[in-house]
Amino acid sequence: MYTEVSEYYGKTLQGSEDLKTDACCTDTDLPAHVKTNLSNIHDEVLARYYGCGLVAPQVLEGARILDLGSGSGRDVYALAQEVGEHGAVVGVDMTDEQLEIANRHIEYHRDKFGYAKANTEFHKGYIEKLDELDLEPASFDVVISNCVINLSPDKESVLKQVWNLLKPGGEMYFSDVYSDRRVPMELTKDPVLYGECLSGALYWNDFLTLAKGAGFVDPRLVDDRPLAIDNAEIEAKISPINFFSATYRLFKIEDLDSSCEDYGQAVIYKGNIPLHADRFVLDTHHSIEKGRVFPVCRNTFRMLGESRFAEYFEFIGNGENHFGIFPDCGELMPFSSVQSNSASTKTDSSSCC
Repeated sequence: MYTEVSEYYGKTLQGSEDLKTDACCTDTDLPAHVKTNLSNIHDEVLARYYGCGLVAPQVLEGARILDLGSGSGRDVYALAQEVGEHGAVVGVDMTDEQLEIANRHIEYHRDKFGYAKANTEFHKGYIEKLDELDLEPASFDVVISNCVINLSPDKESVLKQVWNLLKPGGEMYFSDVYSDRRVPMELTKDPVLYGECLSGALYWNDFLTLAKGAGFVDPRLVDDRPLAIDNAEIEAKISPINFFSATYRLFKIEDLDSSCEDYGQAVIYKGNIPLHADRFVLDTHHSIEKGRVFPVCRNTFRMLGESRFAEYFEFIGNGENHFGIFPDCGELMPFSSVQSNSASTKTDSSSCC
């Protein structure tokens, strides 16, 4: 599929308006500072970007970021403004036409951002073969991707390569397309369905299995939405499969628990992250209000304490005592007597999940 995907994004598509679905789009309701960043990007780069939204986690100042499937470079140049002159953003793409545009405007953006030297670079390569590129292992704070991994023929390799490139405590923060069942093999051979980010989509449960196998033991869902398929021909081909766009964050932290375990720990958000003064959102189950003692499982405690977020939190508890599965975390003991009484054992203090 390398040739088909490269031709679809290098020659067939000339702009986002040529896409037949909204599968390649993340949330279009962008914050004001992101809109400002995008307004600083060269028109040609914007015109050849196939998607919408921006995949960007919190706290990026000074970070080193890798963008998988960077295309014309729009997200690279947007995030180059977030990391600042002392950070760096590296893009990887396999499409010559896209890379030509991205590289052509490196100096334009350096000058536009007022930097003494460029903090962006682009490499030609395949995202499942990152070890073939001149990228130092354990050198990135964040790896992002915006609806690209579904296009890879070897998604397991992508995740393993990312694990190797992330620093300890670093994270992969990415948006992609998932299905509610495994896509039939015959559909994966359709170049339009594949190029539209549909037939290459992973069944959501297979994704979780691959992520855990690559070392990302506790994938965290940040947001999701069902995809709208407004093309009758495409809808007829893929029915009855349902597709979803979802953003996940995967932390490179060794020896996380396989389940949400309660060690009597909690965190307090100090509220000093720019643009997130009142609340820090880690994922769909962790929206942490400033100043509140927020009970968390050991995995969440470590994700916050062993990452770039540590300085923004106070940490409570030494983790010496284990109290079992965190209440309301989606898992119960398998014993029938416990399950029948589970409703009466729930507590209001169970904030983790």
